[in-house]
Amino acid sequence: MNSSSNTISIKSIYTDFKAITKAGLAISVVFSSIAGFMLGIPDFQSLDWMVLLKLAIGGYCMVGASNAYNQVIEKDLDALMDRTKNRPVPAGRMSPNAALVIASILTVIGLVLLYTINPKTAMFGAISIFLYTSIYTPLKTMTSLSVFVGAFPGAIPFMLGWVAATGDFGIEAGTLFLIQFFWQFPHFWAIGWFLFEDYEKAGFFMLPTGKKDKGTALQIILYTVWLIIASLLPALGYTGQLFISPVAAVFVFLLGLWMLYYSVRLYKLRSAKAARTLMLVSVSYITLLQLIYIFDKFLR
Repeated sequence: MNSSSNTISIKSIYTDFKAITKAGLAISVVFSSIAGFMLGIPDFQSLDWMVLLKLAIGGYCMVGASNAYNQVIEKDLDALMDRTKNRPVPAGRMSPNAALVIASILTVIGLVLLYTINPKTAMFGAISIFLYTSIYTPLKTMTSLSVFVGAFPGAIPFMLGWVAATGDFGIEAGTLFLIQFFWQFPHFWAIGWFLFEDYEKAGFFMLPTGKKDKGTALQIILYTVWLIIASLLPALGYTGQLFISPVAAVFVFLLGLWMLYYSVRLYKLRSAKAARTLMLVSVSYITLLQLIYIFDKFLR
């Protein structure tokens, strides 16, 4: 019985840790950082596996800390929404103080690991946590501009990898930031659309017009177009050491048309199903885009 109880306890702790750090989201963010890192190194022979490991673990800690702080701050609001009420803190499986301790430990570990890579990487990691927890989180119940503010920390991971690899923030890192910045809008507005009623319970303002209407759908289309343009900038030869070949540019453009199609589809249908589909397509878009960039760099 004791062995069984211990097993269940360890499993529940592991499950709650994944929930408090939003493991799925954190891993996808770490992937973006790794992608930026791979683009920043001169060639595969220059790859420092120890630095990459520190970036991955440090990045997970920073994202996990942001998510944990967020869940402490929003514990009462999370209890109101169906999609969040079973999280560890609102469900009562973890005390706010315990979650705060976890967040603080992750912050320290993350900052130390990123600092050992280079100070700029740690600085951007710290900025990301500050913006997410201190500005974006409280703004969610005040204004739909919270998505704009949240797009800044959300766009840091891709360029963070480049900074970790090079120690510099220039046109290359800025371009990677720009791509993921514009990506945030159609992605999170799609989420805000199909979870509109749930967000409404907590008083969150996630859509630019405050409604599931043509105005919101049109802005999703416009930001998707900006995303496509930003994604093709490295093909023009004006982004320093970051560039993609004409062949890769064709694939990136087709990928953008794929996402634009589903953005227009949401405008036409204005349904929760169309919004959910766009959200899934947007996740595939950013992942495939990063893979195209990486394969193009090492195969051309």
